[in-house]
Amino acid sequence: MKVVPLNFLRRIEHASFPLAISEEADIQCAAVLAAAELIEAGLPDPGSSMGAGGVILRITPMGRAELKRVDEHRAIPADVGSSSA
Repeated sequence: MKVVPLNFLRRIEHASFPLAISEEADIQCAAVLAAAELIEAGLPDPGSSMGAGGVILRITPMGRAELKRVDEHRAIPADVGSSSA
């Protein structure tokens, strides 16, 4: 199952931090989110031995803003701006 980083961010939105992660897909998502400065995390180096977990320390203010932006975007009906004349 492929996990999309923003879906992962949504999944951890209300988690208690620090949050330990060990699944490879979660670590990859966390790495992408950390690179985008949406979370702060302690993660294993790329290519390090399998089984090395990571810790998400927090969702940054920029990460919270991104979650809010996505929520607002979803609230806009798909047919806004289209005319049915």
